[in-house]
Amino acid sequence: MSRFIRPYGDTMNDGKVQLSFTLPVENNAHGEACAKAYAETLKIHDVAVVHAETLSEEYTFFVVYGTASEQLDPSTIKATEVESDVMDKAEIEAFIEKNFNRTLTFIGASTGTDAHTVGIDAIMNMKGYSGHYGLERYKHINAINLGSQVDNEALLEAAIEHQADVILISQTVTQKDVHIQNLTAFIELLEAENKRDDFIVIIGGARISHHLAKELGYDAGFGPKKFAFHVASFAVQALLEKEKNV
Repeated sequence: MSRFIRPYGDTMNDGKVQLSFTLPVENNAHGEACAKAYAETLKIHDVAVVHAETLSEEYTFFVVYGTASEQLDPSTIKATEVESDVMDKAEIEAFIEKNFNRTLTFIGASTGTDAHTVGIDAIMNMKGYSGHYGLERYKHINAINLGSQVDNEALLEAAIEHQADVILISQTVTQKDVHIQNLTAFIELLEAENKRDDFIVIIGGARISHHLAKELGYDAGFGPKKFAFHVASFAVQALLEKEKNV
């Protein structure tokens, strides 16, 4: 049975929402009127501009409150998520020891022009992030972090040279969907070199989802608030399944 919902503010389904956006207008009465009018074009009513901050002479950042009139039936929404048992560090190490007779090699990088290493470092480096160790600290995992601004060709060459089992790609820069272009190019490179089936290939970043990863041809995608144990849990199980099917 359908059950329609709207955003929740003070009472159930009251439709209260908060939006933030930047408009190329001055921070004055006219600019606030433009912000209110724009919010109304999004089918939001009872709009109130509660914050306006000058970014430059001709740009202003706004925060608006209002009431959304649109409803949503959650049962009609489809989503995909990584399907694997999530294990902790000790369980992953035991899983590798039980199912593989070798050390597994994970190679990772921030590719293209992306100079940010926070994401790949959080997964790869020994200290990890937020109390969760990175792959360098895991027994039976050889973690190779190539850093940032790594060309797709260089990443593939390194993966082949080190006989990698898993390739990890971090993408932070997303303006104008440059991450989509770069990630698509890497899959195309793998396919052109007949190497797609040689690796488990995983992507991660602030705007990465598992659904996007699968659409682009990757094995899995991890977004915010995911740590090394999430990535490794999926990778070792996927790798075992792949080797069983060889």
